[in-house]
Amino acid sequence: MTFREEHQGGPGIAHGGMVGAALDEACGLLATWHRFPTVTARIAIRYRKPARINAPLAVSARVTGERGRRIEVFGELRDGEELLAEAEGTFLHVPLEHFLLTPEGRAAGEAWAQRLSPSG
Repeated sequence: MTFREEHQGGPGIAHGGMVGAALDEACGLLATWHRFPTVTARIAIRYRKPARINAPLAVSARVTGERGRRIEVFGELRDGEELLAEAEGTFLHVPLEHFLLTPEGRAAGEAWAQRLSPSG
């Protein structure tokens, strides 16, 4: 991934909130692929070095544990071999209905149902 100018916190470096969002997204996507669907219960970010903008960076995640509805995930953001930030998160498996509580969620669910139907 690459942070751009609009992601800056300080000159030439990504805003910490954007770094945290990238790690939350990577960890959350992995948790959801591991057990569909999930939401973030908690996430702790440790910032080690500034993340440059306009530079390709690598974000990765791995499942480190699971118990009941809880999925523990560890994520990293790297510039080559250099560790820039890391995350430890807990994600919860939730029923699909959790996402159907909003009008946007219902609309997305109806769109998916239509796409998956034989006549869709």
